[in-house]
Amino acid sequence: MVVTLIGYRGTGKTSVAPPLARRLSFASIDADAELERRAGMTIREIFESEGEPGFRARERGLLAELLTRDRLVIAAGGGAILDSATRRQMRAAGPVVWLRARVETIERQVAADPATRDRRPALTADGGRCEIESLLAVREPLYRETASLTVDVDDRTVDEIVAQIAPFVAAAASESNPSGSSRP
Repeated sequence: MVVTLIGYRGTGKTSVAPPLARRLSFASIDADAELERRAGMTIREIFESEGEPGFRARERGLLAELLTRDRLVIAAGGGAILDSATRRQMRAAGPVVWLRARVETIERQVAADPATRDRRPALTADGGRCEIESLLAVREPLYRETASLTVDVDDRTVDEIVAQIAPFVAAAASESNPSGSSRP
């Protein structure tokens, strides 16, 4: 079973994945960080050299690989749900948790994260709040379609978010494996 955390950048996927994985006795991985490690470039540099299509191709390939593993929590990139095959693979691999936040929360979190400024490209010409609103208009229906659980993260701690997700994952694991034996 793989648990995939989805949502817009700044919603806490990277922060939630490790403690959730510890609570579940799973491993965790941040897909964007792993993609950067493998490419030897930041996401911004990948966008500059290969454009968004090149980045998305790398992202699809990485997620296709990660989603075949077992006992893993993935913090997926915010746009990973744009690809229909990736959405299907996420759902087939296990629970998909949408970390949802208000635009104001996302804007505040993105502005407070120096890594976002240094390593992530602007995805629209407008940037800032306009970018968040326009991309959410496209992505929210895809997040909703893909998610098996939606968690509102506004004004909540990582521990509170993990405490909401863990029982859901445990129940999903029990349903997928009613005999209680572990997967080979």
